[in-house]
Amino acid sequence: MSSEAFSNKTVHIVSFDIPLPVNYGGVIDIFNKIKSLHKLGIKIILHNFQYGGRKSNKSFLKYCEEVHYYPRNNNKTNLFSSRPYIVASRSSDELLNRLAADQHPILFEGLHTCLYLSHPKLQHKRKIVRTHNIEHEYYKGLAIAENDPLKAIYFHNESRKLKRFEKNLSYANALAVISRNDATHFSQCHNNVKVISAFHPSEEVQVREGLGNYALYHGSLDVSENNQAALFLVNEVFNNLDYTLVIAGNKPGKELKTACKNMKNIELRTNLKENDFENLIADAQVNVLPTFQSTGIKLKLLLALHKGRHLLVNTPMVDKTGLEELCHVVNTPDEFKMAIHKLMKKEIASSEIKQRHSMLLQNGFSNAYNAENLAKLIFG
Repeated sequence: MSSEAFSNKTVHIVSFDIPLPVNYGGVIDIFNKIKSLHKLGIKIILHNFQYGGRKSNKSFLKYCEEVHYYPRNNNKTNLFSSRPYIVASRSSDELLNRLAADQHPILFEGLHTCLYLSHPKLQHKRKIVRTHNIEHEYYKGLAIAENDPLKAIYFHNESRKLKRFEKNLSYANALAVISRNDATHFSQCHNNVKVISAFHPSEEVQVREGLGNYALYHGSLDVSENNQAALFLVNEVFNNLDYTLVIAGNKPGKELKTACKNMKNIELRTNLKENDFENLIADAQVNVLPTFQSTGIKLKLLLALHKGRHLLVNTPMVDKTGLEELCHVVNTPDEFKMAIHKLMKKEIASSEIKQRHSMLLQNGFSNAYNAENLAKLIFG
């Protein structure tokens, strides 16, 4: 099917959150996916679950034929449901009736939105699920990283429910998974799995010349996984280095704030907008991105590869992503320290930038490539 053949096609996209502002990984993927599918001429009917203070946004009308909003049902009784809370809280009869009313295929964004995947009213529909993570593994990791005992219990329970709920993916016609590692897992429960890498704001590799004067870690700091990574850098890597580490992200916890305050070479930047993150990534000499979970593919990794100078990561950040050779990979605190000493003084080579061009733009990581492959999957 050629890309011209998509111009008269329509798809429902069910989003687990309103994807504006584009200020964290999941919504960065969804918003840039919408733009990329729109470029192919596909008509989009967007359905958003609304919560957490995010507002309706007229900007979607540039890319979508229709936009609908549904309040997320955050009633605490959903915690006692046999279904995962992130699924049970995204229910709406209005949404179900809209999805059932025509023949257009549906793209469900994340396991979060799959409450109606097996519903009899949608039997006549082609249904694709975009998996953003192996969710039960992700929540298990959050539980391990969480210091609050009540939150840890919630994450453990949610992980168990998500593992059970995953069998519902068999009602989808195909799965669009975000990484090779995830494809291995989901191929055990579905026979039509396609790797469609994360969509992102950068259409080209643009790395600034010269040297930066700080290292950068960035992420949503209210996510326990990111908080754990930031504390690792503060307490075990930059604790006796002379180089500046900037930690950029919103909603840092008390422990991280205190740890940063006690270190002269650590700067904590919060209340940032999308452009602030991009400028910090581009200006940094080293983007330092450890993680202790290897599920999915991290948007922060792709953003840094398109805009940043050196990338210093650990194995879980790049494991089975196909991006390993574009990064400096270390694992222990001492290895991080040694690499930072070396990279803070070294300009990035033009050969490294060319390699990124080749890997990112021609090897399954460009938005145009992924949009066309996703469209083929959606429309069969």
